[in-house]
Amino acid sequence: MGGGWVGQGPGRQGAPVGAPPPDRIGRKSITLTPEDRCMPGITREEVAHLARLARLELQDEELDHFAGQLDDIIGAVARVSEVADQDVPPTSHPLPLTNVMRADEVRPSLTPEQALSGAPAQEQQRFKVPQILGED
Repeated sequence: MGGGWVGQGPGRQGAPVGAPPPDRIGRKSITLTPEDRCMPGITREEVAHLARLARLELQDEELDHFAGQLDDIIGAVARVSEVADQDVPPTSHPLPLTNVMRADEVRPSLTPEQALSGAPAQEQQRFKVPQILGED
């Protein structure tokens, strides 16, 4: 397979496949030791299969690079899964959250005339704005 190019996302136009996103450049990555991994590693063939499904063209060195990264990610998730225990209730936030809402009461507000009084253009008691989509 030849090297592919991606052009998706801000700041990614013309970036080679496998290049780190601009906000990731210079950050250290976590590398897990073999003892941290409890599953067999991700193979180059599995990465190549995923790349084909995603319609990405990856070079051999990119396949090896991504296989290592995916292996580290799966190992990290496995470590988190080991920590989660029956005694720990599932949570989405460490602190209890409560929505604070005011009573739904009708309060005085502007009349349509008052709200539209400063509008540069109005039509049928609505703000009139320039057409931008070319539709009626």
